[in-house]
Amino acid sequence: MLLFLLQLALSAEEGYISMNRYSRFFNGDRVQHKISDFQQGNHHRLPNLKPKKESDVPYWQDIQTTSVNREYPRTTFVSYDDAESALTGDFEKSPHYYLLNGVWKFYYVDYPKDLPADVTEINPDMKNWHNINVPGNFDVQGFGVAIYTNVQYDFNPGYPTPPQLPEMNPIGVCRRTVTITKEMLQRSIFLQVGACKTALYVYINGIEVGYSEDTKDPADFLINNFVHEGDDNVITLKIYRYSSASYCDDQDMWRLHGIDRDVYIYTQPKVHIQDFNIVSTLDDTYQDGILRVNVSVHNYDTAPESAKVGYELYDANNKVIVSSESSAETINIRERADFHFDVQTIRDVLPWSAEKPNLYTILFKLYRNNKVVEYTSFKVGFRRTEFSTTVFNGKSYTVLLFNGKQVLYKGVNIHEHNPKTGHYVTEDVRLKDFTLLKLYNFNALRFCHYPQARRVFEMASEYGIYVVNEMNIETHGMGYSLNKGGSLANNPDWYAPHLDRTLNGYERGKNYACVTFISLGNEAGNGYNFYRTYDYIKHRELAGQNRPVQYERAEWEFNTDLFVPMYPSAASMDGWGSSGTDRPVIPCEYSHAMGNSNGNFHRIWNAIYKYPNLQGGFIWDWVDQGIEEKDEEGRIYWTYGGDYGENAPSDGNFNINGCVNPDRNPHPCMNEIKHTQQNVAFEVVDAENGIFKAKNRFFFTDLSDYEISYSICKNDKVLRTNVAGINIQPEKEALLNIKVDDLQPEIATEYFINFSVKAKRDLPLIPKGHEIAHDQFKLPINSLPRTAYTGKDSDALTVSEESNKVKISNKVCTFVFNKNTGIVESYKVNNYEYIDQEFGLQPNFWRGPIDNDYGNGQPSRQQVWKEMSRDFKCTTETTKHESQNRVSFKVTYDIVNGRHYVMDYTLHSTGQLKVSVQFLGKQNTGDAEDLPRLGLRFRVPLELKNVEYFGLGPEENYWDRHDGAQVARYAATADELYFPYVRPQENGHHTECRWIALEKEGSGKGLLIMADDLIEFNALRNTVEDFDDEEQKDLPRQWNNFDDCFHTGLPPHHDEASAINKLRRQHHVNHVVPRNFVEVNLDYKMQGLAGYNSWGDRPLAEHCIQSNKDYEFGFTLIPIENKDEIEGKLQYDYKQE
Repeated sequence: MLLFLLQLALSAEEGYISMNRYSRFFNGDRVQHKISDFQQGNHHRLPNLKPKKESDVPYWQDIQTTSVNREYPRTTFVSYDDAESALTGDFEKSPHYYLLNGVWKFYYVDYPKDLPADVTEINPDMKNWHNINVPGNFDVQGFGVAIYTNVQYDFNPGYPTPPQLPEMNPIGVCRRTVTITKEMLQRSIFLQVGACKTALYVYINGIEVGYSEDTKDPADFLINNFVHEGDDNVITLKIYRYSSASYCDDQDMWRLHGIDRDVYIYTQPKVHIQDFNIVSTLDDTYQDGILRVNVSVHNYDTAPESAKVGYELYDANNKVIVSSESSAETINIRERADFHFDVQTIRDVLPWSAEKPNLYTILFKLYRNNKVVEYTSFKVGFRRTEFSTTVFNGKSYTVLLFNGKQVLYKGVNIHEHNPKTGHYVTEDVRLKDFTLLKLYNFNALRFCHYPQARRVFEMASEYGIYVVNEMNIETHGMGYSLNKGGSLANNPDWYAPHLDRTLNGYERGKNYACVTFISLGNEAGNGYNFYRTYDYIKHRELAGQNRPVQYERAEWEFNTDLFVPMYPSAASMDGWGSSGTDRPVIPCEYSHAMGNSNGNFHRIWNAIYKYPNLQGGFIWDWVDQGIEEKDEEGRIYWTYGGDYGENAPSDGNFNINGCVNPDRNPHPCMNEIKHTQQNVAFEVVDAENGIFKAKNRFFFTDLSDYEISYSICKNDKVLRTNVAGINIQPEKEALLNIKVDDLQPEIATEYFINFSVKAKRDLPLIPKGHEIAHDQFKLPINSLPRTAYTGKDSDALTVSEESNKVKISNKVCTFVFNKNTGIVESYKVNNYEYIDQEFGLQPNFWRGPIDNDYGNGQPSRQQVWKEMSRDFKCTTETTKHESQNRVSFKVTYDIVNGRHYVMDYTLHSTGQLKVSVQFLGKQNTGDAEDLPRLGLRFRVPLELKNVEYFGLGPEENYWDRHDGAQVARYAATADELYFPYVRPQENGHHTECRWIALEKEGSGKGLLIMADDLIEFNALRNTVEDFDDEEQKDLPRQWNNFDDCFHTGLPPHHDEASAINKLRRQHHVNHVVPRNFVEVNLDYKMQGLAGYNSWGDRPLAEHCIQSNKDYEFGFTLIPIENKDEIEGKLQYDYKQE
């Protein structure tokens, strides 16, 4: 079988078009059409010859035809004329590389029947042709419809029946001229189309060259027989949106039509290096490198030729470490010679890892007549993967070793996405991705769900990222049944596309240092076809780098070396860890990052850090796949499923589940992820005596390049900072003894110790001074009680009532409560009104539903709490204290099923307003759902938009996502506290706050909010309703349209009544317009975010606010003239006696 696969590359003779690469394997007669007699230069006289067909089925409808005349897959490289240029590895430095990116002419139709017959001719009618950027997706450039579906096929979402395709099948035709020189014609000329969707026909000068289907792997074509000398050679690419191959392209991403990667011409000598296989591993001591090299040379010349190959291995200083040269061998026409070199040992090699991405450069030289006719190079990393066993708690565990260590893979799934160009990702965007990955402590990428572009492999190898190279196969819409009509994985008729994509993805990725795992595909069922592709890869790997092969749908079957589940909970991980497994556990997708999510992330990693068989995971996913648009006001927003095409099938914003926004602005969750994944951690040993432990979680790196420091803080003030001055070896720890016995209790005073680890010098993509790790611990020094506030002489407070409005006032302050609305309408001190437009303090139990809320049914299930947050029913009671320097006003709200919400206001004659809140849920008369939040809200004038707070920050944080935050004094504007989630939802929350101040810019005059204990808050220039999809009545819902009204033209079935509080709307950031006020939410608690998945997972019970319990919290509103008053005001206790 292996021999046959290697011979596939030789099956097509020059000048012939073969119906099928695998025609002999599938017992079909090989049909060819001879074109070698055509004279170059007379192309305009030739008929538009088409290959004969075995049947009337065109390639794009034929399951078995995966390519025609496409070159056998290989490592991607180009030729150079000299060693110096070749050693750079820069394609642009090769004189034989001709990038064709740019503006091409373009013709588009929605139906194949409308395509003009002459569209691929040399001189077609150019009427109705347009300009288009290549690479680029046609849909993003105004041609066709960008569709997003998750599981369902976008062309037949309801009832997929392969290989049937819709009548509406858009075709894009791209055309440009290229110059072919005389010198180029003396070499082998290849055209590469880096990736396109979905069925590609290539024509040159009006003649069909070949065909390819694999949408995420390069298609290379030898084009010598189709070109001539001159600047008028016409390349035409005809690209069908849908083909039989579309059934293997069911990835969870935008379904875009067009060209995703670079298009270029490259030339090589007629006798040239076709491919090479580099095995660069380590010996059993992990000290010495083992290098085994095979090189394949093709003869495309007109006569047998003699050739030999040599190579040199260079270190990072361009010093030759080892070299070798073969003997000469005669290669017949259209045949290949394989040059196998002796295994070499490299003493004291510098191994490659994500921590230390040491790369060597191998320079290949091809000789003819003892003269070098071709140079090329490749970056080589020495690394070794293997399975081993270890004992933990008396139990044996199977673990995966990388360079002898049980490495943990801190990974994320990454799609190709650029908000401006669709699936074409530019170099600047890639660099931004890799920079963020390193800055936020990621060390691994899963290419989901296809091999990425060449530069991504190269950058991962250069900067140090472990890669799961996944084959471009997903058939999720067919389900997983093994029965006939079910999964294509168990249908032998579909073996050809499974094998084709496996060969393409494996062969071009085999040599990259970063490739640590190989994945058979994604969500495509399991069965016959994957058993065979697994065997193919394993045979290649056992004779080579011996990397593990994984596949999620194999679960515990034989054809996966790892157990790679999807979306486990922390409890599941803990279960697999405690019970032990027969292979390592590395979830290929977990912690679904849709919108405001990733709750309990640290809990999963608590299990991973504990058990040896749990070795990391890959978050879903990296980037929100929003496409950038502008509205009529010029405001930028990002689109998602359902925003294009009337009634197009859609899974809405389910493609908006990244850790970063489309523009790569990190989500606040990244702070939590960074902290959880940090490679240096600290623990408390004995806080009272100042003993702490520092742990080096790196596997290959000591801490000599990092500075460990610590600061002792008294509230927000740093008392002292010291550098630990220690170096900790990999996987080791050290005790830190820190002086804390001189710290004394004071009023309203807490002490913290903050640890920080920063880079001492520039490291790959990490600048000097960047903090790679931090931890904070509160020291056990209790604060002294505050001094009771007695106030100063002031006019006595009076109480009056008119029109059902209660007014408490004196010359200094005024408090007005509207008994009809249940809302505080005014709070005025020293003639300054702190309430904007009478929207004062009032109960609030609702948040703008996050995506996880919609996924678990919260907007419908907890709807009663939204109703309880408006149209209040209340009773009041006023108490005037004897001293007349304060008045208490109690409001009791009747809420669901006999529960009550009590807000007790005490107004001091000097203007301070003490607020005590009780939720009385025990004495209920019936069940009620948990509360989304428990608190209140009010609005202040916009000029108080400057916010200071002493609590957890600086990023937003929540009950189940705050481990990465630290208690400190932070300052931001209300605008800056907002985070623009692509689909607007709850954001900007902060927990464990001691106080919040709303201030005027400059003077600092404003309002201090001092918590009795700890409170949570939001302060944004928007309302809760602005982030609630159900309140956006003018926006359409996210209808899925899976009845396929888009293709059939039938009327859609949209049940508005059933959609209320269940279906999200097409809500975008441009709909969130800043208001002319600041809405403040003060909460006892807000329920957690959850995030193990986004389609049912609820917050853990301990992060829920149960409605059958009692709760209380409180705070004091204290007017201030400037921020310097804050510390003094915090010394007092304003509680009612």
